[in-house]
Amino acid sequence: MESSLPDPQTAVAPGNDPDAPNVTSTTATPFAIASDRDAAGIPIHRGWAPVGSRHRWMEPFVLAMLAGGAAHGYAIVGELAQVGITAGSVDVGQVYRTLRDLEEAGQVRSVWVTGTGPARRDYELTDAGAAALDEWAAVMKERARLVAEFDARYLEWLTDRRR
Repeated sequence: MESSLPDPQTAVAPGNDPDAPNVTSTTATPFAIASDRDAAGIPIHRGWAPVGSRHRWMEPFVLAMLAGGAAHGYAIVGELAQVGITAGSVDVGQVYRTLRDLEEAGQVRSVWVTGTGPARRDYELTDAGAAALDEWAAVMKERARLVAEFDARYLEWLTDRRR
């Protein structure tokens, strides 16, 4: 499975991505840490600027949530909200688009469930979805390792600076 995370070598600089939603520059210096803000006023940091939206996190989190057992779309939306995957409310349409894409890729299957209340579609992980989740776990572990490395170096610098 090919990762949908941006390649840092080809990532678009903040403010230069034509697909980025309503990004406005707030500083003139290229050395500012938060050189831009999105439409909601949230800082966009150099090196971590979104190339598009936070939907890139949707796929691995949906797969991880389905690893716990079958669930319907609104239950997944509720779990994503609890995790805090977005700065605001979870885009329900994006969750269902992600589920549809995962189903088309063979990583998720769905069945209509009827009973009390309206019919709903329950989603479950397939073997291909479990393999994709394993790959995402490796990606996330590497990201966590890099963040830990950065933090260790920063704390070392901070300690040396205070001496």
